[in-house]
Amino acid sequence: MANAGKWSPISVPKELRNGSSDGVSSDRDPDMIEDQVPASQNSLGSHLEADADKKSHVCEDCGYRTSWKSHLFRHIKTHTGEKPYKCDQCDYAAAQKFTLDIHLAKHTGDKPYMCGECGYRAPQKSDLSKHMRTHTGEKPYKCDKCDYSAAQKSNLDIHLAKHKGGKPFMCGECGYGTTTKAGLAKHMRTHTGERPYKCDQCDYSAAQKYTLNRHLAKHTGDKPFMCGECGYRTAQKCDLCKHMRSHTGEKPYKCDQCDYSAVQKYNLEIHIAKHTGEKPYMCGACEYRTADRRHLNRHMRTHTGDKNLQM
Repeated sequence: MANAGKWSPISVPKELRNGSSDGVSSDRDPDMIEDQVPASQNSLGSHLEADADKKSHVCEDCGYRTSWKSHLFRHIKTHTGEKPYKCDQCDYAAAQKFTLDIHLAKHTGDKPYMCGECGYRAPQKSDLSKHMRTHTGEKPYKCDKCDYSAAQKSNLDIHLAKHKGGKPFMCGECGYGTTTKAGLAKHMRTHTGERPYKCDQCDYSAAQKYTLNRHLAKHTGDKPFMCGECGYRTAQKCDLCKHMRSHTGEKPYKCDQCDYSAVQKYNLEIHIAKHTGEKPYMCGACEYRTADRRHLNRHMRTHTGDKNLQM
């Protein structure tokens, strides 16, 4: 391999930049999860395509690096907007096949993966794996800079951003900054009023998915998450995690400016606002601003009259 010890930017074919992967050859499933080791790793073709210890394929647009050419092709779709995987039951389209599979389960209602501990069912094997960690306490994602560990990779990514410092994702409306793109997307709904998560059993809609999930539990009565200490049951895993701290006394959310710590993240955010004076939650209908999302929810009801409104 040429330049085996150096970063080697890959030139993306013109066809791919125009939103088509025609003419691009790869012996990998382009939707293979980044951390998954290919089954054909022992083959000569796999060896030539990538060295597992080096990330030689680089995106010329943003500098993203990966060991696998197929992963780079998948990543390029985030720039081109290409969504080749189409739902045959509605107009939904996805950039990755596994995302389409998750969507299709919403049409079929199929949840083939079941927890042997509590009966929780999931449409995806990965969802069941995450759920099982609520029983086992497993936290496989380790921070290489401190002793923090997480049950989910997304939580580790958020934690790592605290080491790096800075909040690269900023709101153009009010200057609110966050460490994740998803966090900015959620924040923007406080300005736009967008509520993309719709209940399929009534006319309820929500700005955030977990809020919709809580609402759906009212229809089904399903509470799959149970506390092993006291039998408390809840519809949401995050609620169980919060509840468990009432037994352990854990306060995982630490202020980096004083010795304050909190049981829940939103309590820490409110506390930090006292240091910074920041009020990131703004009403789109008037100039009201607040450091507390719950206060914004309450304020918005003065405009809408909707007692169930949650941003």
